[in-house]
Amino acid sequence: MHGYVGNKEALLARLRKVEGQVRGIGRMIEEDKYCIDVLTQVSATTRALEAVALSLLDDHLMHCVAEATAEGGTVAEEKLREASAAIARLVRS
Repeated sequence: MHGYVGNKEALLARLRKVEGQVRGIGRMIEEDKYCIDVLTQVSATTRALEAVALSLLDDHLMHCVAEATAEGGTVAEEKLREASAAIARLVRS
């Protein structure tokens, strides 16, 4: 079972909100809204997605990585490398 299972409904609710924000941005462009207003909405949507990503990362660290660390050995090393790579991807994005 994945670490986010206990948080699944909240994550799905956030993602539905993000979907609505993206559709709203599309409508703004279709309606030729002011560039800065569109960019403001893009920024808000980006922050919302980042919040989802951080929540998933936190769940991963608290469950998957913690369990692997307790097990030790190569499993722990792999989970730590995996988490480090995920963090690097988030920081670069």
